[in-house]
Amino acid sequence: MTIYDQIGKNRWKTVFYIGLFLVFIIGLGWFFAYIYNQPAILIIAIIIAVTQAFASWWWGDKIALAMSHAQEVQRKENPEFHRLVENLAITAGLPKPRVYVIPDQSPNAFATGRDPRHSSIAVTVGLLEILDKKELEGVISHELSHIGNRDSLLMVVIVVLVGVVAIASDLFIRMRFWGFGGDRDRSSSGVILLVGLILAILAPLAATLIQLAISRKREFMADANGALLTRYPEGLANALRKISDHSRPMRFANDATSLLYITNPTKKRSWFAGLFDTHPSVEERIKALEEMEG
Repeated sequence: MTIYDQIGKNRWKTVFYIGLFLVFIIGLGWFFAYIYNQPAILIIAIIIAVTQAFASWWWGDKIALAMSHAQEVQRKENPEFHRLVENLAITAGLPKPRVYVIPDQSPNAFATGRDPRHSSIAVTVGLLEILDKKELEGVISHELSHIGNRDSLLMVVIVVLVGVVAIASDLFIRMRFWGFGGDRDRSSSGVILLVGLILAILAPLAATLIQLAISRKREFMADANGALLTRYPEGLANALRKISDHSRPMRFANDATSLLYITNPTKKRSWFAGLFDTHPSVEERIKALEEMEG
């Protein structure tokens, strides 16, 4: 698959997942509006779905940066880092992204933005402290590859929509316990009501499965493209080693935002957690980079 195929595929996936989100939330709203005999629930669901779908496309990057507590860094504050990002962006044929720093000692980084002209790269304080120049170039090249492949748009849209699904599902469940219902609720079959509650409970799991539908191959592709950009696979491989050696999870990261980062920021390494990990193992990625170098 060429980079252009990947860009086209990611654009299609973004539209598909936004459409799936709209159908899911509106369908869930209709179901509970019917059960509770409250048409207002459907109206609220439609407003939430349309508003958040629009927000995830246009402001998803700002939401992701705010959730991570990232702070924009001006050129005069860190000119060396800005030059590094600028030089790599020129080499990649991309506009220079805005630069952010996350006040966290756990080393990590992510890229976001709906297109290369509205992109940003965020790195943690810990990452800047432990990596040398070649290793940092490897990480930034990886993130620039996500921007060029349009991964950054797809990932941030999924982060926002998954969070909305979880909130909406929790709201629908609470409405039942708040006694929010009408005549249809009292006369309807208990089986239908049970199905509705099960649907609301399982909705966050369904959203998580959507996250997993984003192929882990995107990380391998970004690694490969980043290594080709710097022509030094060892730099990114060494960076991944140093990042994985730090066991401290990030303070402001969670399962919903974990797919944005270059490695899983929650540091969950159990067998069960691995089943729901959006990243391939660091060992696999390093092996692939070493094979490139060989």
